[in-house]
Amino acid sequence: MRLSVGRTGICYDNAQQESFWSTLKTEFYTRHVFATHAEAIREVSCWIETVYNRRRRHSALGQISPVAFEHRITTAAAEAA
Repeated sequence: MRLSVGRTGICYDNAQQESFWSTLKTEFYTRHVFATHAEAIREVSCWIETVYNRRRRHSALGQISPVAFEHRITTAAAEAA
């Protein structure tokens, strides 16, 4: 295994993950107060599944959601088979 080449605040080797955490913090996490750790986990998981994966458009995927992107790929593979 090799250590990350980046330092705190430098995301050359981890840009996609840094982008995700930034989006989570900006669009969801900082707008809510959670009573318990379990509630935070449940609400963040729900946001990821319902907003980030299903509705939010991603520039890396051609401005479509990850679910739509995956559906497009599986449909094309099924038609090719």
